[in-house]
Amino acid sequence: MPKYQHIFFDLDRTLWHFEENSKKVLVAIFNDFGLHRHIEFEDDFIQQYYYFNDLLWDRYRDNKITKDELRGERFKLTLNHFKINNTKLANEIGDYYVNESPKQTILLPHATEVLNYLHAKYKLHIITNGFEEVQHIKLSESKIGHFFDQLIFSEKVGVKKPHPLIFKKALKNAGATTQNAVMIGDDYYADIYGAQRVKMDSIYFNHYQTPHQYQTDKEISCLSELIKLL
Repeated sequence: MPKYQHIFFDLDRTLWHFEENSKKVLVAIFNDFGLHRHIEFEDDFIQQYYYFNDLLWDRYRDNKITKDELRGERFKLTLNHFKINNTKLANEIGDYYVNESPKQTILLPHATEVLNYLHAKYKLHIITNGFEEVQHIKLSESKIGHFFDQLIFSEKVGVKKPHPLIFKKALKNAGATTQNAVMIGDDYYADIYGAQRVKMDSIYFNHYQTPHQYQTDKEISCLSELIKLL
């Protein structure tokens, strides 16, 4: 790889383990809110939530719904799927999830080790479509916030990855250029395609080794591979 000075990371599913952290909170919700009285299997509830959450995040990224609509609808749709038509309960669960989820601290394997290594050699930054107040909590609670110089939030910039403007804003804020920076992320469309649009190098973190036909500069399936690459 070329000699870089700046490394930009995505946060969710790249460093912060969304699935594991989310699952812990969803299991607590299933038990504490008595959902087992209406839904036979815990995993069915969790998988249905993931389905609607991903669907709504795609719509949010495409500017088809607002942040409040995303948060308000995901548990309502999940409960409705199981014939639980209770808006008050859905809102209570939604508030609980928003409060508890970012406090979880599970990171992707080798994340802290790799950040320690890279922090000694490069300036590290975050570019995220996640909501600002939540992402700050995740970084603080998981004790990785101190690794990063610049935190770029789509909410502040006004556009979301893969829009070129958020990458240009990130580069400008960091004092970086497309020649001395690289983007690392798990979402091909948001992270890799977004970087490609501004002619910035990228590393696709394909954690689950999902087959694809994407064009990538480099691809890894474990964060530990970054130590050899960088």
